[in-house]
Amino acid sequence: MSAIDSTPLNKNFLSPLNFKFTIKKAPHVNFFIQKVNIPSISLPSPEPNNPFVKVPYPGEHITYDPLVIDFKVDEDLKNYLEIHNWIRGLGKPTTYDEYADISQADPFTGEGIYSDISLIILSSAKNPNYELTFIDAHPYSLSDLQFNTVDSDVNYITARAQFKYTYYNLKDIT
Repeated sequence: MSAIDSTPLNKNFLSPLNFKFTIKKAPHVNFFIQKVNIPSISLPSPEPNNPFVKVPYPGEHITYDPLVIDFKVDEDLKNYLEIHNWIRGLGKPTTYDEYADISQADPFTGEGIYSDISLIILSSAKNPNYELTFIDAHPYSLSDLQFNTVDSDVNYITARAQFKYTYYNLKDIT
């Protein structure tokens, strides 16, 4: 595309349905994923005081919003418990042994404190297009499970998990 011709080569829109999601430490979540976001990124800008107009400068520390996923809960609670037990192990609720179990695991296996998370964005032809890798992710929030006998239809239970991570990489894989 030249500066004179502004017509894009690819005129397909990005579909919210075309993605694959993987958490190495929580493989049962992957199949049941419903929603995932690409978190926002910001670079807070300092504005030093002066007697005239405030002049913004580029910041020095990037801020990433949390990664948020929604997933259907399987009837054996396997996917819910993967996230639940991960958070519980990080929080040491009853003994230090729970934390020791995950802190002593080899980080390359994805069984340790952190796990890399991968989001592959697919093209309109369902081919891998971009890959986001969230580095050193860990969950910090898991929603409640709401049981309800009032609904006339069966609305299967969905849970939401939120993750913090060091940073993410966005890579073109076409």
